[in-house]
Amino acid sequence: MSNRSVIHTDQAPAAVGTYSQAVKVGKTVYLSGQIPLVPATMELVEDFEGQVHQVFNNLSAVCEAAGGTLNDIAKLNIFMTDLSNFATVNEIMAQHFTQPYPARAAIEISALPKGASIEMDGVLELH
Repeated sequence: MSNRSVIHTDQAPAAVGTYSQAVKVGKTVYLSGQIPLVPATMELVEDFEGQVHQVFNNLSAVCEAAGGTLNDIAKLNIFMTDLSNFATVNEIMAQHFTQPYPARAAIEISALPKGASIEMDGVLELH
């Protein structure tokens, strides 16, 4: 019997492909990438700061559905189409997390789904 389970919540955007919002294996939860879609409308938030907040809100909803919080994220990956927005991401991240902060990578890429400016995924460790 597998100890792997799928995590799903209506409080985050529905998966729009062959993936799950998250997969839990033991006490580890692997979070799929979240872009700044508003779950109720599946519409993209337009301004960059709003996009960052929405991504954290979406990740938070999936973390809660898995039995944790953003602060249980051990590793966070941030993908942006413009790395010059990094200072803004740091400021907003400090509003959503408390110390100790997760390990993190921030990577500039050429494009993201639906024209988003930011996407994040991560690994969560439950207690």
